[in-house]
Amino acid sequence: MPHVRSAAERDNGTGGDVTPGTPSPTHGARVRQRKRSSDVPSDVNKTNGANLLLNDQNKYKSMLIRTYSSLWMMAGFVFLIYMGHLYIWAMVVVIQIFMASELFNLLRKANEDRQLPGFRLLNWHFFFTAMLFAYGRFLSRQLVNTVTSDKLLYKLVSGLIKYQMFICYFLYIAGFVWFILTLKKKAYKYQFSQYAWTHMILLMVFAQSSFTVANIYEGIFWFLLPASLIAINDVAAYFFGFFFGKTPLIKLSPKKTWEGFLGASVTTMLSAFVLANFMGHFQWLTCPRKDLSTGWLHCDPGPIFTPESYDLPGWIPWREVAIMPIQWHALALGLFASIIAPFGGFFASGFKRAFKFKDFGDSIPGHGGFTDRMDCQMVMAVFAYIYYQSFVMVQDLSVETILEQILRNLTFEEQHDLYEQLGKLLTRGN
Repeated sequence: MPHVRSAAERDNGTGGDVTPGTPSPTHGARVRQRKRSSDVPSDVNKTNGANLLLNDQNKYKSMLIRTYSSLWMMAGFVFLIYMGHLYIWAMVVVIQIFMASELFNLLRKANEDRQLPGFRLLNWHFFFTAMLFAYGRFLSRQLVNTVTSDKLLYKLVSGLIKYQMFICYFLYIAGFVWFILTLKKKAYKYQFSQYAWTHMILLMVFAQSSFTVANIYEGIFWFLLPASLIAINDVAAYFFGFFFGKTPLIKLSPKKTWEGFLGASVTTMLSAFVLANFMGHFQWLTCPRKDLSTGWLHCDPGPIFTPESYDLPGWIPWREVAIMPIQWHALALGLFASIIAPFGGFFASGFKRAFKFKDFGDSIPGHGGFTDRMDCQMVMAVFAYIYYQSFVMVQDLSVETILEQILRNLTFEEQHDLYEQLGKLLTRGN
């Protein structure tokens, strides 16, 4: 009686006995195999409707490691929030250095690097040049307000601010010349690919994440709320997908499910509304920092953080409810964090698949590298900055803005003349 192979054996082209008189694969007969997608796990096609992550044998071990590392990161994050703006900025710089290191190492070839001494140092030259350019522009006002009491330091900083663009351009050109002088025969293709890769890293890391620092100094609220919403969305998507996920969302990330995506979206929107109200009561979070000091902050929170009363329908037990205007803005941030920001993660997933590696690094147990955790955060930081500048910030001519313009455009002698003339005007007014 001929042996009948199972469906799994027919799909794989293996297993089962060979029937008598049938040519075996070793005798030249082709065994037809159904092509199986490498993007979606086989469990997705099972007829029993099993959840995607619940079939993973190592699910609880992976979740435990991820939970422990998340708690440690959260504790460190809360401590830095308590310490203040300058320390949060330092954290962002450290994360950027880790991200750059992970990305620089991705496409490196050890045998090529050994033949190009100093080539790796060139990448970091471009990195710190980009850092000086980005932070010099964003923090010029804070630098000025910090050193106004010291005349020598004031002159130095005002000169750096005025010529910052030229200094950064000169440093970049120096790196460009350095690159040309280090070109070696038989390594041109590798060197130019690394040069292009370095500039893409600078674009992805600095053009986006440097906006985070601007958000910090507009008020920790504008850094903390967007970052928290991304973390909440990520955790909620993981748990909703873990327990309820059945329908694949996108082939770039096989374990992402529609159930996780929709559950995370609702959770993120609700969290945005509630967190905005909670954070809005703390001046430490809402006040902008106008210098690089670390002292406690006191300011007028403004109407956006002042609760407004709304009358409720008669069938609701409460007559009215107090809602801060910032909570409506928080819904816009929550909508972006739950629908658009995840595409930063999808982009990173597609990139990793293109180059056939699982994670950008292994710096964070259970999470991969810093780049794996920051892909959505960078997209969110840019949106938060643009949203704040477009819809929230009050466009007024502050003393700090005028002082910054004076330092940028007037020489020290002209500034001294302006000081004397202002003194005369104020004396006459009295």
